[in-house]
Amino acid sequence: MPLLPLQSAFGLAVLVALAWGLSERKSAFSPRLVLTGIAIQIAVALLMLKLPAAREGLLALNVAVDALTEATKAGTGLVFGYLGGGPAPFEIKQPAASFVLGFQALPLVLVMSALSALLWHWRVLPAVTRAFAFVLQKSMGIGGAVGLASASTMFLGMVEAPLLIRPYLERLTRAELFMMMTVGLASVSGTVLVLYASILEPVIHGALGQILVASLISLPAGITVARLMVPEDKDFAGTGVAHDEPLIEYESSMDAVTRGTIDGLHLLLNILAMLVVMVALVALVNIILGGLPDLWGAPVTLQRLLGWAFAPLVWLMGVPSSEIGTAGQLMGTKTILNELIAYIDLAHLPAGALSPRSTLIMVYAMCGFANLGSVGILIGGLTALAPSRRSDIVKLGTRAIVSGTLATSMTGAVIGLIA
Repeated sequence: MPLLPLQSAFGLAVLVALAWGLSERKSAFSPRLVLTGIAIQIAVALLMLKLPAAREGLLALNVAVDALTEATKAGTGLVFGYLGGGPAPFEIKQPAASFVLGFQALPLVLVMSALSALLWHWRVLPAVTRAFAFVLQKSMGIGGAVGLASASTMFLGMVEAPLLIRPYLERLTRAELFMMMTVGLASVSGTVLVLYASILEPVIHGALGQILVASLISLPAGITVARLMVPEDKDFAGTGVAHDEPLIEYESSMDAVTRGTIDGLHLLLNILAMLVVMVALVALVNIILGGLPDLWGAPVTLQRLLGWAFAPLVWLMGVPSSEIGTAGQLMGTKTILNELIAYIDLAHLPAGALSPRSTLIMVYAMCGFANLGSVGILIGGLTALAPSRRSDIVKLGTRAIVSGTLATSMTGAVIGLIA
């Protein structure tokens, strides 16, 4: 066990080296940038996870998860009856079988989307976003426009965040555009935080706090990796943004709730559709692979193949060799499919499949939108907002999934370092 933090430290160095190896201009490597980014990650992780007061605060967020879950259940129970968690008109002999993901858990997205819009209208989230943006600008040396977009991804998501700087998208440099895409893919939006926490709570204590910290730590990681892979010109100070620039505006609190609910509905339908299609495609691939002879006493499945492919990556994060097959499957599922399916798989692992430390590393490493489907959504959204930058956006899209994965992997390694 004492050697595992050293494994994570070594992995952190290798991940930085991989990002530099993929750089478009290796001569622009800045040790100060890398050290600053890693130092911020470690400092935030230590502050939030090791300081007793902060740790207790994160655990207290469980109350928010329970409250939002119960509030959503009241709505789904009214609309969907016992399928949505309401009283059943018959005796339930297997309570676990009564849980329906699409009618009970996923509608949390609707409530969180409406609540986020309301908090935005009340100027709570704009104040928090601008504070985060200011810290990122001063500590990481980035421009105001990309700083604002990066900070807002924690609350709005990878496609909605660029709306805040829509007047500046055409003027962003190629490096700034790539940084914004990387940070968007290296974090998750506030609309799905509670959903993921509700899924993970049975396997990790204080799940909502852990996911919040993961998104926070991944911000400097995404900026660091993006700067390594697509460096900015040395003398460029960054695209600025006016402090009084209007952000997202709502006419009233009811308008915020209404529009937030509609936006949440689009997201919910997208999640439902992707889950059905992706799970079906995995099952289809496994049926095809079922015709192959067994390997090492077990059938060949897509999950096993992904486990082998991603085993080196999760080892670099600090997962012990005896568990890299299982952890690699989760990381592969997250990258090829999406993080929601990977979190569901993590929650349903047999007892003892992963140690508590490895479980924590994977929760952090998978907390990001870096997957094939999200890249397509990101490219489509950005090209609609900035048509003149379509060529840059499309070319950077394939690199962004790599940079986003490296960023969350760095976050996993940082947690492995201090756990």
